[in-house]
Amino acid sequence: VIHQPAGKGSKIVWMAEPGKEHSFIFVIMPGGQDRQLAADDYSHFGFALASRAEVDSIAVRARTAGCLVWEPRDEPYPVGYYCGLRDPAGNYVEFSYGQPLGPGAEHMPLP
Repeated sequence: VIHQPAGKGSKIVWMAEPGKEHSFIFVIMPGGQDRQLAADDYSHFGFALASRAEVDSIAVRARTAGCLVWEPRDEPYPVGYYCGLRDPAGNYVEFSYGQPLGPGAEHMPLP
C-alpha cells in the first residue's frame, strides 16, 4: 500500500510493487456494479509472490475472510503454485509462486 487518500466515507487504497510506485499502480475503491462471473469464467488479476509460504499466507487470510475460491495447489509449469480469491467487487485474484514472471523469473524460460 503506497497511499490511502481520504475518501468520502469509503476506503481508497493505492497499491504498487516495491520499486514500481511511479510506473504501475492499482487503485482500489468501492463502488460500481459487482462482477457476476460465469462458472467457467476464470478471468483474473495475477500477482507473483516470492515464496510458497506467501501464497499459503494469503490463502489463510482469504479463507478466514470467506473469499478463498481456489485452495493452494501445484500445477505443471508454467502455472506453478497458486491460490485465488474473490475481491469485494467479484473479481478473481490469483497469487502465485513459480511462474515465469515475478521474483526469480529472469532465471526461468518462457513456455
